[in-house]
Amino acid sequence: MQQAVNRFFSRLHGDKFIWLSIFGLIAFSLLAVYSSTESLAFRERGGSLFYYLIKHLFVMGLGFVVMYVAHLINYKYFSRLSQIFLFIAIPLLVYTLFFGTNINEARRWITLPVINLTFQTSDFAKLALIMYTARVLSKKQNQIKKLKEAFLPIILPIVVVCILIAPADLSTAVLLFFTCIVILFIGRVKTAHIFATFGLGAVMLALLIGILSFGPEQGRLETWKQRIEDFDKDGPFQIQQAKIAIVKGGVVRLAPGKSTQRNYLPHPYSDFIYAIIIEEYGLLGGAIVIFLYLVLLYRCIRIVIKSPRAFGALLAVGLGFSLVVQAFVNMGVNVHLLPVTGLTLPMVSMGGSSIWFTGLALGMILSASKSAEEHLIKVKTQHVSK
Repeated sequence: MQQAVNRFFSRLHGDKFIWLSIFGLIAFSLLAVYSSTESLAFRERGGSLFYYLIKHLFVMGLGFVVMYVAHLINYKYFSRLSQIFLFIAIPLLVYTLFFGTNINEARRWITLPVINLTFQTSDFAKLALIMYTARVLSKKQNQIKKLKEAFLPIILPIVVVCILIAPADLSTAVLLFFTCIVILFIGRVKTAHIFATFGLGAVMLALLIGILSFGPEQGRLETWKQRIEDFDKDGPFQIQQAKIAIVKGGVVRLAPGKSTQRNYLPHPYSDFIYAIIIEEYGLLGGAIVIFLYLVLLYRCIRIVIKSPRAFGALLAVGLGFSLVVQAFVNMGVNVHLLPVTGLTLPMVSMGGSSIWFTGLALGMILSASKSAEEHLIKVKTQHVSK
């Protein structure tokens, strides 16, 4: 058994702390999804408690395979793939905006008719844009301070993708825009250009909030307006139930499968899975989840320091920052620090294509980490030989 475990871990390359963080999040995911889907199983599957766990295991296993394969590929190849991904992502976003599957008054999904699989195109677009931004920034380092030669070719795809995502998924668009701003800053883009872009984004967001407050009350505008109004009060029904779950959890608790709020919380296996984790494992369990995400972010920052090439550094920190910020937004919603957004907890919430895209992102991070470690070993070897 010990030899099998050793052989398994010997096949995992890249930052070991990132791997440990991923395994920790997967463990929380399996426990919490099994517990939180009990009511759903009785309602939809006649009491088949293991149906959703098995389904989640399959999805998570496929996500792990995607991550494993991606981490074996040299991260340089992802630079070329980013152009293809972005070329595919923009038409997909346009199609989704007008013809996507409408769920809860939002067109975020495309349904593949043959296999009846739905996936959120913004997940793919987010991945494509971060990869492309890292590529262009790394290619234009010699001209990075120039407006026409460097900044405009970088910012235009960012604006186009975020505008296409915003009507159906404002929170994802804002998160993606902010992530790209961080990548621009790390990529040494002129500070004045960054502040101008950030200021323009803030003005556009303020105008949108004004429209939500005083504009027409229909469709997504009404939904966004209602969420802001609910946040100013005690929160909508799901937030109130999440607060009850957190109170029941206390400081320290070990009660896997003993959640009661899973019977009242809408989507306890996705949007509000963090509240279920706290209810069953206390604030200590919630703190461990936060710690795992912080470890992931810290190790991604370490890749920036160690990476021999700009693309690997920007790719790792961009993808890592995006995942961790999304996680903190989700957790902030669960504890009523932020309005309800609909963002899931990466690698923890039950899902389908979102887990696969997250696995691909983590695989690319690990690939960049593996390359950085190999470069560091090579440099040390050359230094010793001299």
